[in-house]
Amino acid sequence: MAEPSVVAAVEEPEDRAIEAALRPKNLDDFVGQHRVRKQLSLVLQASRMRGRSADHVLFSGPPGLGKTTLAMIVASEMNAPLRISSGPAIQHAGDLAAILSSLSEGEVLFLDEIHRMSRPAEEMLYMAMEDFRVDIVVGKGAGATAIPLELPPFTLVGATTRAGLLPGPLRDRFGFTGHLEFYSVAELELVLRRSAGLLDLKVNSAGFSEIAGRSRGTPRIANRLLRRVRDWALVHGIEQIDARTASAALDMYEVDKRGLDRLDRAVLEALITKFGGGPVGLSTLAIAVGEETETVETVAEPFLVREGLLGRTPRGRIAMAPAWTHLGYAVPAGVFAQEPLDLFESGAESAEPSAAWAPNSQ
Repeated sequence: MAEPSVVAAVEEPEDRAIEAALRPKNLDDFVGQHRVRKQLSLVLQASRMRGRSADHVLFSGPPGLGKTTLAMIVASEMNAPLRISSGPAIQHAGDLAAILSSLSEGEVLFLDEIHRMSRPAEEMLYMAMEDFRVDIVVGKGAGATAIPLELPPFTLVGATTRAGLLPGPLRDRFGFTGHLEFYSVAELELVLRRSAGLLDLKVNSAGFSEIAGRSRGTPRIANRLLRRVRDWALVHGIEQIDARTASAALDMYEVDKRGLDRLDRAVLEALITKFGGGPVGLSTLAIAVGEETETVETVAEPFLVREGLLGRTPRGRIAMAPAWTHLGYAVPAGVFAQEPLDLFESGAESAEPSAAWAPNSQ
C-alpha cells in the first residue's frame, strides 16, 4: 500500500488542534481573498448598524482556502454564538428540524459541504431561510398534520467545494456568495509569517518563500508544511529555518519544488513511461499507480490540471509538455505545449484511448 502523502486530505487530531489555534479570529487578521473580505466586511457592518442578523452567506471554493475560518469570523464579527454541522450529517428533515428549533436569536449556523445534504432537508431549509419557519409533520397518511414552528432570526453560513451541485433555489436564497481563489506565493508567505509568529519559529524570508512555493496555493497545506519543516529543524538542531533547511525537509517528505507529492509524480511518471504520454483512461491510469480511481481523480488531478501538467480529453488523460520537462524527459513532437480545455462530456472520463488517437510512442 502506498505511503500517505504529507499533503493528504486526512488530518491527525494534533494537526486539527494546531490548525484551529492558527485560525485568524477577525477579518483584519485574515490574509488574502481581498475581494471577498471587502464585500463580507460591508455586509456584516451594515447588519450591525441595522441591529439585525446578517444575511445568509455562502462560501465556495477548493478545500483549505479558509471557508470554515470565515464562517467562524462571521460569528465573531456579529458577536453571536456559532453552531457547526455538515451536509452529510443531515440525512433527514427531522435532523435539520432538531438543529433549527434549538437555535437562539441571532445565532450563526455553519453547514459545511452543504451540497451533500439530503433533498427533504434541503426543501425544509428553503422555508427556514426565507420565512424563519418550518412545518413539522405529525402522524402519517390521511391523519398527518403539519404544525408550523416559528424560528428566531438566524444566519446560515454554507460552505461547498462544489457549488455546481447546489440547486438553484437554495443558491438563490443566500444574500451573499463569496468564491475563494487559490493564494499567490506572496500571500502564502504572509500566512506563514503569521503562523511562524504564533508557533514561535525563527524563519528567514528565503525559508518562507521556499515553503510557500511548494504549498499548492493553499494556506492549510502551507501551515502543514511549516509544521513538518519545524519538526525536521528540531530533530537536526537547527534554530533558524532558511531556504536550505526548508528544501531539505520538504524533499524528505517528497514534496518537490512545484508542490507535487509522491502520488502526483507517480501519476505523471506512469502516464509518460507506461502510456507514452497518453491518452489513457482514468481507470487504467489508477491501476498503473496502485490507487483507487476516485483518489487519482479527486486528489491528484485537480492540481495537475491547474498547473498545466496533465490534460483531460474525451479519449483520456494526456501528459502536457511541462510534465515531461518537470520529470526530466525530452518532450516528443506533437505533445501539447499549453494546457488544453477540459473537454469532458458526461460519461467520458473513464474512456480508454481509441485507435484513432494512439498513445505517443516516442
